[in-house]
Amino acid sequence: MTQPFPIVFLLDVDNTLLDNDRVTADLGIHLTQAFGAACQARYWALLEQLRTELGYTDYLGALQRYRAENPHDLKFLRLSHYLLDYPFAQRLYPGALEVVAHLGRWGPTVILSDGDVVFQPRKVERSGLWDAVSGRVLIYIHKERELEDVAREFPAEHYILVDDKLRILAAVKQIWETRVTTVFPRQGHYAHDASTLAAYPAADITIEHIGALLGYELATLRAAAGTEPGTPRG
Repeated sequence: MTQPFPIVFLLDVDNTLLDNDRVTADLGIHLTQAFGAACQARYWALLEQLRTELGYTDYLGALQRYRAENPHDLKFLRLSHYLLDYPFAQRLYPGALEVVAHLGRWGPTVILSDGDVVFQPRKVERSGLWDAVSGRVLIYIHKERELEDVAREFPAEHYILVDDKLRILAAVKQIWETRVTTVFPRQGHYAHDASTLAAYPAADITIEHIGALLGYELATLRAAAGTEPGTPRG
């Protein structure tokens, strides 16, 4: 049996280490300039449709659906090059790589993300995050439902989970309880949605940006998990 690590850090990607809202905004501008407003509107509609069906954002899947609807609109195929070659390294939040290195002094850092099997790994690789965590990358359809697999891949006495979605943090906290410290960086549109903030309990630790973790020591992160799950935290 693999000896568990004392601590493992689980780090989300989109709007946690990487400004995915900025990526989406850039994509919208590119769609309008290269293909027109009608194409952009239809692509976003298909993207939302897939998000509802799958539970994650499938950029390439939406492109495939657009192609199925418009088999002779061959110019739209160039969008795949834009997506796959996008300079994701330029969209990392300030201090993101430094935070990965900072946490890595105490235990393995692991990317824990949702997404498809092609575009999401590509994003992690081109952003530099794949190398930053030495290839320790887990990408699921619904990561909060895969905690047994996470624990099997990276067994630990304690986990630090950093994610911009309170829904994810609350779901994991309910299962792992004081075995996990949940950290909520208030970045991106989910983190500032009033209805979402009201719907879920606060995380063990709330920070305004990912770089703030550079000011935390391991003892502080561990101690924050002692609060009973489901209790609002300041």
